Amino acid sequence: MFAVIKTGGKQYRVEPDDVIRIERIAGEAGDEVAFENVLMMSADGDTTVGAPLVDGAKVVGTLVEQARDKKIIVFKKKRRKNYRRRNGHRQDLSIVRITEFSGPGAAKAAPKKVAAKAKAAPKKTAAKAKAKEKVADKPAETAVATAVESSES
Repeated sequence: MFAVIKTGGKQYRVEPDDVIRIERIAGEAGDEVAFENVLMMSADGDTTVGAPLVDGAKVVGTLVEQARDKKIIVFKKKRRKNYRRRNGHRQDLSIVRITEFSGPGAAKAAPKKVAAKAKAAPKKTAAKAKAKEKVADKPAETAVATAVESSES
């Protein structure tokens, strides 16, 4: 399940439990935030596209933190004119954790995301174990080859 919301002049694709960094909105850490500008919602293959917004749809999140982004340098220059300007800018951000969706088709797929993570985890660990076995086997072969070369000399 996912939704596309619009805030701060940008669009974000969000799912339950996602943490997004958006332009600063009013509030303090722990406050609940509602996004009513929902452009699209999808659950179990059932997609609802708004024209421009989905009627009755709402995405709710919790404000985790008010922060500032890293500094960017704005440098302007005109060659051969002795014109140089250097400015810095730090954007104010709000960090929001998406908690729930409401609206058409929103109540369906919330538990499936947790089940998908549980299924994906064992595959990753099995792949890592195979990679570790390969790495563990290689040094032994190299050591044997080095011992054989040194005995031939």
